[in-house]
Amino acid sequence: MFSSIRKRDGRIVPFDQEKITEAIFKAARAVGGEDRKLAAELSQAVVEYLVKKTTGIPMVEEVQDVVEKILIETGHAKTAKAYILYRDRRTRIREGKSDLMDTVADILIETSRDNANVGNGPSSKMLQIASAASKQYYLSRLIPEDLSQLHISADMHIHDLDFYGKTLNCIQIPLGRLLQEGFDNGHGYIRPPKRIGSATALAAIILQSSQNDMFGGQSFAHFDKDMAPFVDGASDDEIYQAMEGLVYNLNTMHSRAGAQVPFSSLNLGTETSPEGRAVTRALLAAYGRGLGRGESPIFPNIIFRIKRGVNLEPGDPNYDLFQLAMAVASRRLNPTFGFMDSSYNAPYGDEVGYMGCRTRVISNRHGAAVSTGRGNLSFTTLNLPGLAIKANGSIEEFYTGLIRLIDKAGAQLYHRFGVQARLKVKDMPFLMGQHLYMGSEHLGPQDPIEDAIKHGTLSIGFVGLAEALKSLTGAHHAEDPAAQQLGLEIIGFIRAQVDALANRYDLNYTLLATPAEQAAGRFALADRKRFGIISGVTDKEYYTNSYHVPVGYPVTMFDKMRLEGSYHKLANAGHISYVEFPSPPQDNQEAVEAVLRHMAASDVGYAGINFPIDECRGCGYTGVIDDACPKCGSVSIRRVRRITGYLSTVDRFNDSKQAELRDRVKHAMIVGSKG
Repeated sequence: MFSSIRKRDGRIVPFDQEKITEAIFKAARAVGGEDRKLAAELSQAVVEYLVKKTTGIPMVEEVQDVVEKILIETGHAKTAKAYILYRDRRTRIREGKSDLMDTVADILIETSRDNANVGNGPSSKMLQIASAASKQYYLSRLIPEDLSQLHISADMHIHDLDFYGKTLNCIQIPLGRLLQEGFDNGHGYIRPPKRIGSATALAAIILQSSQNDMFGGQSFAHFDKDMAPFVDGASDDEIYQAMEGLVYNLNTMHSRAGAQVPFSSLNLGTETSPEGRAVTRALLAAYGRGLGRGESPIFPNIIFRIKRGVNLEPGDPNYDLFQLAMAVASRRLNPTFGFMDSSYNAPYGDEVGYMGCRTRVISNRHGAAVSTGRGNLSFTTLNLPGLAIKANGSIEEFYTGLIRLIDKAGAQLYHRFGVQARLKVKDMPFLMGQHLYMGSEHLGPQDPIEDAIKHGTLSIGFVGLAEALKSLTGAHHAEDPAAQQLGLEIIGFIRAQVDALANRYDLNYTLLATPAEQAAGRFALADRKRFGIISGVTDKEYYTNSYHVPVGYPVTMFDKMRLEGSYHKLANAGHISYVEFPSPPQDNQEAVEAVLRHMAASDVGYAGINFPIDECRGCGYTGVIDDACPKCGSVSIRRVRRITGYLSTVDRFNDSKQAELRDRVKHAMIVGSKG
């Protein structure tokens, strides 16, 4: 008989047969057994076998192997299976703890760059350590094993996993109502403002307060309209100062325990009242001027709505604001542009509001089809290239795998919805307690939030259509019209399956063109390890975002919009397309207008123009800067670029996004090259 056992970490501890009995009994109970005496007899058989076969001190793994053997040989196959599953689960928990400690060690050196707008300060480090622990908990303890394994294997990606059971993603905030009625963000009632400066100050506080209750973006669907009532009697200078203060606040006022500024978006451009026009003009002017030393603002993301009869043509009441919006975008990357006349937005007038990340929430199975007061609850992304590689060129096999993966993603989102629905109003005191979310008006602090969040959306996204097509056919959609046709069929098929999920679960399931800041690199790395380097598929550090043409493929900006525009109507949860200029096009606004009009003709819903913004921190020089400032020689350069819709500085891009940035082909700023 032995008296000691060797743990996995090498420690030798006293042997306790009762632990074997308890493990067998737990496995038996999992399949309906209740005989503890039998469990004790089986554990004795395990010990007797070990005494005969083991010399020295046994290892924990040896003991567990013998338990499985004895259970099977004595006719307890179901109990053996339950024990094996229990053992596997304990192994995953144990490995998760080890991985967590490695992650914490890395974070203490520098925060993860999975989110390009999270800094590297102590608050950020604390937040990310908590984030790492939460991810391990949800994967090993809460999410059903078959679904968590699909995330671990990188067949799909559960976004914002660290917030899985804590809160919701994003919302279009009812700014007008909050300003008209006042609100309470925790320490007392804030009365309605009377002047425009107070209104913009409260708007910033509202964005910050809501961000602290959520993990995603915060947006105003009708900023110009909601601000207009507070303009009365204000001078142009007063309105400008108010908007400048808002821009300053949204670039300096931190949320989430000081880890980042709010992910803020403002939709505007279609309010034609004199007051609303004054708001839009002043905000664009303040954003165009930049921060205190002329630096380009990172936030807010401004979405200028383009609509015929309102601002698109000369003679439209807001045509001058459209011209101003293009001028500012040509220097600062923002505004981006929402096209209200696209085939799928037009039925809603100017009600559709976008967010900088591309999110779009409008149709609603359970209430009014509006943007305000609603948002996305959570989203999960499919790895299309991984499916295509497994299919080994068979379109039929690809679709078979796709059906299964969509079904699993739908089940995982439904599971997450169930967890979210059990949260209470008190868990989100500003978001739900101040009734920002549609359907929360009649809920008390102890009430679960299901009646409110049924108005939100659950989105299935996708990454790497280009690489999937390359794997299946040898060409991506910009290389071969047949590949483009197949691409549209694949995304159309996914959309139909997602619509079927909406009917099955009676919830607002939607299809998202994923903003893959992390998933694009994670999928590519995992598939390279699984399948090796495949030319045109796994030979880069990232997969191409959603339906986009590969960033390094030489294509005209007009052909790019024609190809990508066809997918926007299918991705009803959100979509975006870009063109890449080699430098700020502030002296070539004609080219900007030409491409925006071509976007509208291509049925694009949401789009932006990209170009490098380099700013010398020494002397303030702005231009395309290589290594050192050409004016003062400083090598301290602030480089602003767009990432997954929002702006950030390049030093906060993760490795895969930096690789993508290096590969981006610039489009020539030539008008009249549509042919």
